[in-house]
Amino acid sequence: MADASNTSPTDASASDRDASFEHDLARLEELVDQLENNPPPLDDALDAYEEGVTLAQRCLGRLDEAEQRMQELDLER
Repeated sequence: MADASNTSPTDASASDRDASFEHDLARLEELVDQLENNPPPLDDALDAYEEGVTLAQRCLGRLDEAEQRMQELDLER
């Protein structure tokens, strides 16, 4: 088991972002599957759609941040 005292705050926050991204992506996949295969009543479908849009925007934002970080690291070479 890894010692948590060896983890820097930056590592922990990156890990949290990764876990959050994975969680958001999994939830988004659940919503899409539900809407495609077992559509709920209209009001519930609209709520699910709104949640999905929010999740998609968050995931895209995280991907944009990751791409920017990669570009910055590439410039440091």
